[in-house]
Amino acid sequence: MRTRKIAVVITARPSYSRIKTAIKAIDEHPELELQLVISGSALLEKYGSVIRYIEKDGFPIREKVFTVLEGENPTTMAKSTGIAIMELSDVFYNLKPDAVITIADRYETIATSIAAAYQNIPLIHIQGGEVTGNIDEKVRHANTKLADLHFVSTEKARERVIKMGEDPETVFNTGCPSIDLARIAKENPGLDFDPIKKYGGVGANPDWEKGYLVVMQHPVTSEYEKAREHITKTLEVVYELGMPTFWFWPNPDAGSDGTSGGIRAFREKYNPQNIRFFKNMEPEDFLKLILNAKVLVGNSSVGIRESAFLGVPVVNIGNRQAGRERGHNVMDVPHIPKAIQEAILYQWEHGPYPEDPIYGDGFAGKRIAEIIAKVPLKFTKRLNY
Repeated sequence: MRTRKIAVVITARPSYSRIKTAIKAIDEHPELELQLVISGSALLEKYGSVIRYIEKDGFPIREKVFTVLEGENPTTMAKSTGIAIMELSDVFYNLKPDAVITIADRYETIATSIAAAYQNIPLIHIQGGEVTGNIDEKVRHANTKLADLHFVSTEKARERVIKMGEDPETVFNTGCPSIDLARIAKENPGLDFDPIKKYGGVGANPDWEKGYLVVMQHPVTSEYEKAREHITKTLEVVYELGMPTFWFWPNPDAGSDGTSGGIRAFREKYNPQNIRFFKNMEPEDFLKLILNAKVLVGNSSVGIRESAFLGVPVVNIGNRQAGRERGHNVMDVPHIPKAIQEAILYQWEHGPYPEDPIYGDGFAGKRIAEIIAKVPLKFTKRLNY
C-alpha cells in the first residue's frame, strides 16, 4: 500500500493541543506521511508563538503561512480567512497531499476546508457535530459539509453529523485527541514544575502552592463590543477574592483587543498582587496546571472538555460555550460579579469531581491514524437522506 500523505493545518494555540496526539500517531504510522502546516496566530509571538512548542516536540514542519491581519474585529477575521484561502491553496497545490485535516471550529479553519475541497483533496474534519454558538457554530458545521471523513468526540456529535446528511460509514466517534493529553497528565498528577520560573509571564508572584485559580476568558464573537466590560467584571471578582491566580491571554478573535486592553488597564490601575499573566504553555504542562487548580474560571472549551475528564471544578461565564455537552464539574453563570464570586467560592470548597469521559477515553490519536491509513479517501459525496 502506498504511503498516504496527510497535511495537518495548525492555526492557533488551542488547535495544537486538540490534535497533538493524532499528529504524533500519523508521524509514527508506517503507512502515513505527515505534512505539517503552521498558519494563523500559531506563528505569532503575540499569542504565545505555538510554533516554538511544535518545533521543540520535534515534528517536521513543511510550510509556514502568515495570514493574520491586525484589528481583532469581524472584518479582519473575514479578511484573514480570505488571505488564508489563497495561501493554503498554493501550499496544497505544491504538497499534493492525499488528505487534509482541519480542526474544530475556529473562524480561520474554514480556509483550510475551502482550499482543500475546491482542489478535490479529501478533507478530514476533527470535532464536528458539536454545539457552541457564535461564528464558531457556523464554521464548525460548514467544515462538516465540506469534509469527506469525520472524527467526532461524542456519540451525540456523531448523531448530529449523520443528521446533517453525512454517510454514517464516514463518521467515527474516536473521542477528542486533547483528552489523550489529559489522560497522560492524570498518570503523573503532581505539578512537577514552577509555572513562573519555567514560563515567566508578567505581574505578581503569588504564593500559589496551597491552591490557585486558573482563568481563561476569551471574547464572545457575537458580543465582541462587550469584551472589555466582560473581562473587567471577572478581573474585579478575582482581585477582590485575593486567591492566587494564573491568568492566560485571550485567543485572537473579534473582541480580543477589548479583552487584552481591559487586562492591561486593570493591571496598571490596581497592580493585583494575586495574579500572574501568561501567553502560553506547552500542552502537557498546561493540563498539569489545570489538573492541580482549585478552580478553572472563564469561558474556554478546556473547562468543558479536558476538565470533565480531569474532574476539575469549573466556573463557566457567559454564552461562549452555550449548548455544549458538559459534565457535573461545570457551574454556568452570567457576567454578573456576585454570581461569579459565589460560584468560585462554591467550587473552591467543593474540590475535585469524578472523572467524566464524555469527550473520550484518552486514546483518540492512535484511533485516528489507524482509520486514516485504512479507509477509502474520496472527495465526492451526496446527501445521505
